[in-house]
Amino acid sequence: MLKSKTFLKKTRAGGVLKIVREHYLRDDIGCGAPGCAACGGAHEGPALEPQPRDPASSLCPRPHYLLPDTNVLLHQIDVLEDPAIRNVIVLQTVLQEVRNRSAPVYKRIRDVTNNREKHFYTFTNEHHRETYVEQEQGENANDRNDRAIRVAAKWYNEHLKNISAENELQVIFITNDRKNKEKAVEEGIPAFTCEEYVKSLTANPELIDRLARLSDEGNEIESGKVIFSEHLPLSKLQQGIKSGTYLQGTFRASRENYLEATVWIHGDNEENKEIIIQGLKHLNRAVHEDIVAVELFPRSQWVAPSSVVLHDEGLNEDDVEKEEEREQMLKTAVSEKMLKPTGRVVGIIKRNWRPYCGMLSKSGIKESRRHLFTPADKRIPRIRIETRQASTLEGRRIIVAIDGWPRNSRYPNGHFVKNLGDVGEKETETEVLLLEHDVPHQPFSQAVLSFLPKMPWSITEKDMKNREDLRHLCVCSVDPPGCTDIDDALHCRELENGNLEVGVHIADVSHFIRPGNALDQESARRGTTVYLCEKRIDMVPELLSSNLCSLRSNVDRLAFSCIWEMNHNAEILKTRFTKSVINSKASLTYAEAQMRIDSATMNDDITTSLRGLNKLAKILKKRRIEKGALTLSSPEVRFHMDSETHDPIDLQTKELRETNSMVEEFMLLANISVAKKIHEEFSEHALLRKHPAPPPSNYEILVKAAKSKNLEIKTDTAKSLADSLDRAESPLFPYLNTLLRILATRCMMQAVYFCSGMDNDFHHYGLASPIYTHFTSPIRRYADIIVHRLLAVAIGADSTYPELTDKHKLADICKNLNFRHKMAQYAQRASVAFHTQLFFKSKGIVSEEAYILFVRKNAIVVLIPKYGLEGTVFFEEKDKPKPRLIYDDEIPSLKVEDTVFHIFDKIKVKIMLDSSNLQHQKIRMSLVEPQIPGISISTDNSNMDLNEPERKKMKLKK
Repeated sequence: MLKSKTFLKKTRAGGVLKIVREHYLRDDIGCGAPGCAACGGAHEGPALEPQPRDPASSLCPRPHYLLPDTNVLLHQIDVLEDPAIRNVIVLQTVLQEVRNRSAPVYKRIRDVTNNREKHFYTFTNEHHRETYVEQEQGENANDRNDRAIRVAAKWYNEHLKNISAENELQVIFITNDRKNKEKAVEEGIPAFTCEEYVKSLTANPELIDRLARLSDEGNEIESGKVIFSEHLPLSKLQQGIKSGTYLQGTFRASRENYLEATVWIHGDNEENKEIIIQGLKHLNRAVHEDIVAVELFPRSQWVAPSSVVLHDEGLNEDDVEKEEEREQMLKTAVSEKMLKPTGRVVGIIKRNWRPYCGMLSKSGIKESRRHLFTPADKRIPRIRIETRQASTLEGRRIIVAIDGWPRNSRYPNGHFVKNLGDVGEKETETEVLLLEHDVPHQPFSQAVLSFLPKMPWSITEKDMKNREDLRHLCVCSVDPPGCTDIDDALHCRELENGNLEVGVHIADVSHFIRPGNALDQESARRGTTVYLCEKRIDMVPELLSSNLCSLRSNVDRLAFSCIWEMNHNAEILKTRFTKSVINSKASLTYAEAQMRIDSATMNDDITTSLRGLNKLAKILKKRRIEKGALTLSSPEVRFHMDSETHDPIDLQTKELRETNSMVEEFMLLANISVAKKIHEEFSEHALLRKHPAPPPSNYEILVKAAKSKNLEIKTDTAKSLADSLDRAESPLFPYLNTLLRILATRCMMQAVYFCSGMDNDFHHYGLASPIYTHFTSPIRRYADIIVHRLLAVAIGADSTYPELTDKHKLADICKNLNFRHKMAQYAQRASVAFHTQLFFKSKGIVSEEAYILFVRKNAIVVLIPKYGLEGTVFFEEKDKPKPRLIYDDEIPSLKVEDTVFHIFDKIKVKIMLDSSNLQHQKIRMSLVEPQIPGISISTDNSNMDLNEPERKKMKLKK
């Protein structure tokens, strides 16, 4: 049956276009119930169970299927994902609405419908002859969809009578819309709210905790006192943004101060790129990563970013006055140039809430069901939840979702989602850091794995098409110890004309991952491999990452080669690119390669190749540095693990050898060569990587810190910065130069991927290169796979596809890659922090030399070179007399009583694991030297600041 849909569309020119679409209706769409006589049991995909018995409901004792409306799917997805909820009919109408309103929920519901054990069935009601409804005159789209859902629910109840009269199968309509429910009941459809139905499941009381606590902004909780101003409606916000009254941006909460945030303004507003928000009322219920509308204050009300470290101690609604006292601490006299654009949040354009990991702070009131949840991420406010499982969940890591934030509640309302396990357990904490940093880490699905090559695999004649055989070359790889995902290999040989041939050979991952299939989509979603201290979350399945794409020695492997002809002064005479087959002659570690280069007796082909590469690399590096490339520093650490317990038993900073630099130089050269080639060929849609120059204000802390040691750092260009860092040496303080380079790293902007057709600035500041990309690590970076595809098309080795030459699609890919890379970095740091805690837990209390990196108003941030460890020494502690503190931002310095601390001062600190707060176990640092009465800890009373259980342990040990 054919129907036509007609609608009017306004064109850009202001005209009206009449669009007519054909809409086909069928009568052969199955209902999803097995054994249905009326439709012959026809259905596609997972089906409903013939005799749904569970869960047992006191409201509907008969066997039944559930049919939820759109809002139930959007807001109660945590309930629907629970294993207890099965046999759910998801209507096409509902699915389309969810897809338009929330991509994350849409993905979750698709995952559930693909899980055969859940028995979720998607019914295409919009194309079924008996369930399709046309929009009536005067009826809005929302009301039409509500009616379509009720028509489908009624049809199902009539239709299912065909299966068996004795079964009395029912379809229960689940809706939280009061009017919709009333209409359904009038029409004879069994209907309940989600809460009514869940509370009727007597065998599953834990499901009540997973109910989203939904209320309109007007339906406030019991406490009547209004704390926050009302959010303006979206229509007013959009008008205000258009007229310039308000600014739109992304809300970024502070980790160090819960009463302060920054809003990054969208668009090209160079004058007010960042706006500071200070104070609880001005933050106005915005949560980290929300898209907000901000009202900019007049310049007379601007403030400076606070130097106070403030953490939320879980105050009650009645303690808002105390918050106001704390806000006064943020307001101190500062120079005019320190003031930044300041404003307040007037409305929320888009909430970007996600499920949050953390711990339950159990209420002190006996039998209370209301408790506060403290997220692991300090940028997220505490969340009020209701649960009957408080005793069970105490001391566990749990996941909670936010439901809403009323105007008169100090904290948002939310609901319990999942119990992850005991706090401190390695598996639990790893799961937490992966979830908190949004790292996709589920096992690869069968759909993804189905696109892997069948084993045993070998190179075929077809694979050799458009490919050079380079198996005769003396190629080798140089990597960290234990590396199994070997992306790159190198060779160097002398040519008959006296010049040198140098090759960088990169795993040909794009040969195995073809555009658009499930394997490609999953790799694109993951974006990068994530390396944790004891675990690797692969971007591609292990068969590729550690086997078929890994350039292991003595096996034939497919590669993409960048080959140069150079003279002995490392000047490039010719460059060519080719797909190839290689057979690596050795898989070396950096130490093994260094040993060969330094050996007086080894002169084999591999060693000769390495020496040639090393000699050229030194020339290349010198030339790069002369152009202004920066050599910065960051304290990286390596853990030595116990072979049985896998706990860290030693912690040391990573040692870098000449061979590290050798490999790096040729990877940089290959990336630059490829960037030039793909941009020549595809000027509008090359995927490149840029590193923006930092604004001058970023360098203020570095310049001031150097000045305090009578050194001058120039920052007008990368070259002048590099040269002044080279000159900034002190014979009496050899570590000073490393500290300056570490501080300079903190001043840098983030390097990002971008599409050449969407940007004009290609420059890579840190490498002093006019153009750059990533080509050398396709096993672990999706950006490199795209670059391989572009290069393959450029040299005629592979065919193109539409998305590859669509700059808007490439820009979207870049946006996801930048996010994934940032999250991977944060996850890696969190893993190092957790393993550092494990290390000090077993090591006990130690005293070490440290250097001051930053001074704050009430604390100093220090670096311990021995462990590459950073931490904060606080001078103000709860329930202790406050010392006299004088903070000078100009020098910068902090005077504590009569002792003055400057950046880079050498001090001695005591390091211990503070477990007093299970939620945020942390490395705690206390001052040992210089001695300040009442603040410094002497070596004799080392356990004076430990909590009671730890003091008892110390006594027992003695």
